[in-house]
Amino acid sequence: MKSNLTDLSTLDIFLSGLSAEEYTNLKPNLLAESLKAMPLLSWDVFMSTYQKQLTEAHKRSEVEKVMSFAKKFKWQTDLNLAFKENDYEALIITDKDQNILWVNDGFTVMTGYEKSYAINKTPRFLQGVKTSLATKKRIRAKLKANLPFSEVIINHRKDRSPYKCEVKIIPLISEKTTHYIAFEKAVV
Repeated sequence: MKSNLTDLSTLDIFLSGLSAEEYTNLKPNLLAESLKAMPLLSWDVFMSTYQKQLTEAHKRSEVEKVMSFAKKFKWQTDLNLAFKENDYEALIITDKDQNILWVNDGFTVMTGYEKSYAINKTPRFLQGVKTSLATKKRIRAKLKANLPFSEVIINHRKDRSPYKCEVKIIPLISEKTTHYIAFEKAVV
């Protein structure tokens, strides 16, 4: 009988042939066994696929938002290539003075700060006691050079806990650099 429990169509046929009394006697064992033998694999597959589609939709929405800024400010930077080449959790757009213009939802997840809190601040508010002065100095020099670069900095979340953050910053250029985009992700 145990082998019949693993095949639903066979189980249905088997159960339909039982009397009410036989079914009542079998029911406690049947439920216990079916719970062990019937994991929700199809639900797991569905949720995995759904989560992937949801993540892709969020990424598309973020790219569209950045492209709307690109159109508004007439950036000539190849942002399609930038998105292809850079993996990220948080996405930040600043003006040339590093005042934050926009952040994605991943910024809030990574830092604990609401998007509205970050707007019009510089990313320096994420720095704290564990942030290296040498790293900050290197970042300032690289920004001054006005070329794309990557750096790892220790930032601090809203709860003040430190985390290593890989930052890839790309100047956004129309006739000159008007903004920067930062692709950020926590690293171990």
